[in-house]
Amino acid sequence: MLSVRNNSCQIALGSFIIKAPLVVFSVILFLAPGAAQQPPPQKNSYESLLARVKNNDQSVDFKELRMAFTNTPAYSPYGGDTDSRKQMFAALQAKEFEKAIENAEKILARNYLDINGHFCAMVAHRELGHADKAAYHRFVCEGLLNSIKNSGDGKSTDTAFVVISTDEEYVLFNWLGLRPTGQALVNDKGHNYDKMTVVDPKTNQTLTFYFNIDKPFNWLGNSLKN
Repeated sequence: MLSVRNNSCQIALGSFIIKAPLVVFSVILFLAPGAAQQPPPQKNSYESLLARVKNNDQSVDFKELRMAFTNTPAYSPYGGDTDSRKQMFAALQAKEFEKAIENAEKILARNYLDINGHFCAMVAHRELGHADKAAYHRFVCEGLLNSIKNSGDGKSTDTAFVVISTDEEYVLFNWLGLRPTGQALVNDKGHNYDKMTVVDPKTNQTLTFYFNIDKPFNWLGNSLKN
């Protein structure tokens, strides 16, 4: 079920509703004599894991994929292609599904683990009747979301959800139907966490969740040194 209202869109994924805000194959080179030969990539490198995902390998460990991505030069956990994202959701809202897919592909070309990009591509392809492509993007979208959800329960720093970007925090809350109301940075036992306060609109209950943000926090610290 797709609905679009107030500059947002939502779709049922299993028993959940996502509300999305208007927010290489490895090659061994044989070189000329005397030149150094590049070693083949490790079996579980980001490139090899990504190739398996693109081949619709249902056995891929998406948490391993996400962690491997943080070791690549392309990893940049803050910002992102905000213009393409706005255009993507605007096109989805206007039911311009081909245009939505075009912008989703721009986002995924920069960061193939962007959950919003896969979500939008899933919806647009489904509305256009592209069942196979819609199913593929659903597979990736749910794989990424479940890898976050299954990394902990978020109830304490010891059992915090592990994320590689702040975007993942908000996408998870959207998936769970929770509304963020506050955020605080916490350091505990040498690790960094986002302490997030949310409200469950169904019960008006206030909840607190913890996210381990070592990956993006350390990336930011290292980038400021350069």
